[in-house]
Amino acid sequence: MKWKQAWFMDESDEDPRLPHHRNPKELVPLDHLAELGVLYWRLNPKDYENDQQLRNIRETRGYNYMDLLDICPEKLENYEEKLKNFYTEHIHADEEIRYCLEGSGYFDVRDKNDRWIRIWIKAGDLIILPAGIYHRFTLDTSNYVKLMRLFMGEPVWISYNRPQEDHPARKEYIESFTKKVGVALEAH
Repeated sequence: MKWKQAWFMDESDEDPRLPHHRNPKELVPLDHLAELGVLYWRLNPKDYENDQQLRNIRETRGYNYMDLLDICPEKLENYEEKLKNFYTEHIHADEEIRYCLEGSGYFDVRDKNDRWIRIWIKAGDLIILPAGIYHRFTLDTSNYVKLMRLFMGEPVWISYNRPQEDHPARKEYIESFTKKVGVALEAH
């Protein structure tokens, strides 16, 4: 049975908050995301303060800083501008770690053939995008998500809009993930 939270996107310019399934739908299994360096865990969002699995992930991966972010028109200053920035294709020099506590949204990542894969995150989903992967984020039609952001050390959220083929993080990503097949990962 295929995981039903990730799929190849259509090429439509319609509202980015829509699912954008191809016709017929092309679901993407977790193993394919793992080959791209994307890590995923399913956790209990109701008790995140006491979640031992979350604590173990943070400890093992060195995530010592955490904050919470509500993304909705009522709670996020400069909402429209920030959502537009989140949806602009970009990379980061560090991993992007997001844990969905409430609501839902989409992370879109590029695969090895430059196709968009849409990952639908909902309450309980923790996702890690590797440094250097082209990606973007948008809300779905619920127009609300509460995310926990995790960082190693002081939070750095600098995005580098595409193209960034010469950025060190992009070069390392290409070397580590797009030239290999079947990278073994500890998530799932």
